[in-house]
Amino acid sequence: MSVRKLKPITPGQRFRVVNGFDAITTDKPEKSLLAPNKRSGGRNSQGRMTMRYIGGGHKRKYRIIDFKRDKAGVPGEVMSIQYDPNRTAFIALLNYQDGEKRYIIAQNGLQVGQTVVSGDTAGPEIGNAMPLGKIPLGTIISCLELRPGQGAVMARSAGAFAQLMARDGKFATVKLPSGETRLVLVTCMATIGVVSNSDHQLLVSGKAGRTRWLGRRPRTRPVVMNPVDHPMGGGEGKSSGGHPRSRNGIPAKGYRTRSKTKASNKYIVERRKK
Repeated sequence: MSVRKLKPITPGQRFRVVNGFDAITTDKPEKSLLAPNKRSGGRNSQGRMTMRYIGGGHKRKYRIIDFKRDKAGVPGEVMSIQYDPNRTAFIALLNYQDGEKRYIIAQNGLQVGQTVVSGDTAGPEIGNAMPLGKIPLGTIISCLELRPGQGAVMARSAGAFAQLMARDGKFATVKLPSGETRLVLVTCMATIGVVSNSDHQLLVSGKAGRTRWLGRRPRTRPVVMNPVDHPMGGGEGKSSGGHPRSRNGIPAKGYRTRSKTKASNKYIVERRKK
């Protein structure tokens, strides 16, 4: 993993920091694992804009990722590490012994030619997927399920990881990337290792146009709006009275919006840090 700082031969490149893409081994995706990815531009079925600041951007094809890792006991060889335009992490193309090919989220240190396997019989090595009940305590994990068979939903983005802290009965205690400590069923699957592309947080786009290429339109700050448009709008000059809040009037920056009666509250051992 590395980043490169470009020579400022144009104004947009002066502060630009790009990914070195050292881990990437090919730029040709597996055609059988591609799917169309239709863009909405933030519009609903009636053509009305329901999400602001979405639109434009480069055309993409979706890569079908195996988040469930349910091919238990069948070894798969890593054929290539690839870039995925739909996520921050890199992906790995696996070729299983029975001939099937699948994409998985690549972990740091995953090499071409390496063999990975999932299931109860797998060892705690990078790229292997195992139930939490079989993983040694203290292991760094990622791509973690919340319900058995659901598929990975936590610690999936670039550089993310969780840690298996303890086990008690049918629950394991996991420290999540947000800092929250949570109980998860020991039958849930997780992958060993840290998610790849951990240098993603160091990248600098360099110019506004690059954000447009990603499909994000310019965002208007609420404090410069009129009172009719936002609770934080209005006033003369740069005055910003009142407390920060959303367009619907819900306070921000510290106000807790999680329901006190939510069923999953009992599984949270320690809340995330503010």
